[in-house]
Amino acid sequence: MISTLSFPAIAADRHAHPSNLLDPGFWQQLWSHYLRTFVDSQGRVIDWQRHDVTTSEGQAYALFFALVADQRRQFARILSWTNNNLARGELGNRLPGWLWGRNTKGRWTLLSPHSAADADLWIAYTLLQAGRLWRIPRYTRQGEELTRTIARSEVISVDFSYRRSPRTMSISLTPMLLPGYYGFTLGRNRCVLNPSYLPMPLLFGLAHSDPDGPWRKMALQLPNLLRAISPHGFVPDWVGLDSHNGTFFQPPEGDRGSFNAIRVYLWAGFRVGNRRVNLKVITAIPGMANYLVHHRTPPLTVNVYSGKAEGKGPVGFSAAVLPYLRATRQIHAFRLQMLRLSRSLDPNTGLFGNPPHYYDQNLALFALGYLSYMFHFTAAGNLITRWAERGDPGLPRHETTVGPL
Repeated sequence: MISTLSFPAIAADRHAHPSNLLDPGFWQQLWSHYLRTFVDSQGRVIDWQRHDVTTSEGQAYALFFALVADQRRQFARILSWTNNNLARGELGNRLPGWLWGRNTKGRWTLLSPHSAADADLWIAYTLLQAGRLWRIPRYTRQGEELTRTIARSEVISVDFSYRRSPRTMSISLTPMLLPGYYGFTLGRNRCVLNPSYLPMPLLFGLAHSDPDGPWRKMALQLPNLLRAISPHGFVPDWVGLDSHNGTFFQPPEGDRGSFNAIRVYLWAGFRVGNRRVNLKVITAIPGMANYLVHHRTPPLTVNVYSGKAEGKGPVGFSAAVLPYLRATRQIHAFRLQMLRLSRSLDPNTGLFGNPPHYYDQNLALFALGYLSYMFHFTAAGNLITRWAERGDPGLPRHETTVGPL
């Protein structure tokens, strides 16, 4: 395991070597460059390539990274902006709207009040962990309130049993997380799901805080869900569920796995303590690992029903699959993605790609943060950060030392 005693500075001319990307000091610098480029003084995360909009996803991710970096003031700024602008000052009791930007009249405002469940989960989880690690009760209370609001507004119970063929085992999937509280139900028995909205560490973490909620069951059924919707081992961005017929179907969003699905492989590489369900998730989605045995980069898109892959994914895709490839012991493929990542680092910006894209940097911050032991997760889903690595009196001693594969 990498030493936790110091954060050595990484000179710009050393960035080209892939091994430097796994140094905790490099992660700190990458986060600093991200803050300078994408986060304004108010705590708003700006996606410059999409008309300068802000999403609840971007705010949620930045909140998590600020906690990992032990930056309490930055955390408070990001949280305050999110609360005031996306949740009308009622974050916890109210789900944040997912999109903020300039309207047709040129006014900066909330463009969509509808929620995005993935951001909601990340915000709730991060608040709970910030309250625990920093011992700030108001963050804990706000995280608990938001967790209950998510369960009430974005979780549905379905009477569903799926059987791929008479020879395969049927599975029951309930409860289910909708991608948002509005717009994802198609009639009485049909809905649309997004598998990238279900990071297993978050589900176990929310279950630890809310043991009577739906989170633990969601986590335990995740391998079966992924296996059922990935006939060639590739995960779709979106999938339709018909609970009446017990079938999955191609939703209006299409049959592809791309910018959403890449996160499923990323989350799959995050180990939750020593839980066996980690391995079940990995083995449910072997398509990307098998593909990268014979290809140098992840594909841009995959038709999940035919297994046909097309295009070359951006550099963030290479970052996203790193924990997954390490967990599957695909060492050669892992090294190729590390090499691509290192070669894409722009010494002028300290970010990946030219120009650097917001989404690529987020995927890299998650992947490299995990692999450099800036953070990992206990079996209960609690976050362990590098700065708190020597232990939290509120946790059993053995849970403070569980690391990635």
